[in-house]
Amino acid sequence: MIMAITSLTAMSCADSQKGDSKDTTLSERSTSDDTETASSIQNEGAKQVLADYMSLKDALVDTDEKAAANAGKKLENTLENFKSDSYNSEDQKELKDIVESATEHAEHISRSDIAHQREHFLMLTKDITDMVAITGSENTLYEQFCPMYEDDGGAWLSMKKEIRNPYFGDKMLKCGEVQREIN
Repeated sequence: MIMAITSLTAMSCADSQKGDSKDTTLSERSTSDDTETASSIQNEGAKQVLADYMSLKDALVDTDEKAAANAGKKLENTLENFKSDSYNSEDQKELKDIVESATEHAEHISRSDIAHQREHFLMLTKDITDMVAITGSENTLYEQFCPMYEDDGGAWLSMKKEIRNPYFGDKMLKCGEVQREIN
């Protein structure tokens, strides 16, 4: 599933204005009439993956390389033990691909410096967002976006609406905006 991010022009976060850049559409899975709502099918493994992802994000917000490496290792182990058998066969196949990719990114995060951790966190976020589209979340998640990271900006998930940027930490802690709420 491809995450849709609205196009943003390059501008400084200090000058950015909240505008009509929010993507408020829900995933096709969570709006389909013939499937259960995503939040009702989230299993314990999916909850733990999301919890470990949030711990990793918080370590990156704090610019704590060691804590991020430890959180990456924990997430890697959680992903390796993720069971998708409670999902239909199409979702199982997609989850297998997502988990494989996310596990690789978590592994890199567990053994890299902070700059490389953040690069892999960008790709990991796409995987976790795709996973949440299938597994749902019992909590409201906020997809947040910083236009200043790398060439195209960087998204991340948070359980809090308040912006705390994992790509720049205290250098640009509040750079970003909420793009959409999930659930």
